Amino acid sequence: MTKPLILTDIEGTTSSISFVKDVLFPYARDALPDFVRDHHDDPDVRRWLDAVAIENGGICTDEVIVETLQGWIDQDRKHTALKALQGMIWQDGYLSADFVAPVYPDAARMLKRWHGDGHALAVYSSGSVAAQKLLFGHTDAGDFLPLFSAFFDTEVGHKRDAASYRNIAQRLDRAPGEIVFLSDVVEELDAAREAGLRTVLIDRREDYPQPRTGEAAHGHPRAEDFSGVRPDPA
Repeated sequence: MTKPLILTDIEGTTSSISFVKDVLFPYARDALPDFVRDHHDDPDVRRWLDAVAIENGGICTDEVIVETLQGWIDQDRKHTALKALQGMIWQDGYLSADFVAPVYPDAARMLKRWHGDGHALAVYSSGSVAAQKLLFGHTDAGDFLPLFSAFFDTEVGHKRDAASYRNIAQRLDRAPGEIVFLSDVVEELDAAREAGLRTVLIDRREDYPQPRTGEAAHGHPRAEDFSGVRPDPA
């Protein structure tokens, strides 16, 4: 019998919500001026800078583009050009060991155990696939990339839309009921359940001091960390 595939969110699920907000975003914001100055002629960088310029009327200096991008970071705007440039900057940061990505110890332990038990693992996060791979390739518990068989971002659809989870199931060649989705966001779990996936609400005290039980959990099974997740059907 095929074991269920475990699909996991990142922020608030495998890793602290604060890491992206308090470490990655400020790092990219501070690094943007020097990064653009040093790499503005690189074709892979220039295409994204030009995309920002076009969106802002077409005639922009690089300084204005940097200010625009920094404003988007402050607004937590989900823009393809910003994601791409942030990913390049974060890659430099990871490779320079300016930071490593924290993974909750229980998540690190259980991801390894589930993989060893034969469960396929995949990731679905609003951060780009490139950023996801950087994060799991440079964690404080080692390189987790070999554990995962697939990564998905909002290219497959919004995380609160049921169609996104149907797309993921199709791409994984799995029946929706063979996938267990782990997330700290109830509305994402609602969408996944509507698509036929099994769901577990990860309700960590570090990120959610007030337990979400009863109506607040919308009927999703709840676990305070990964050790409370039971991926195999009862």
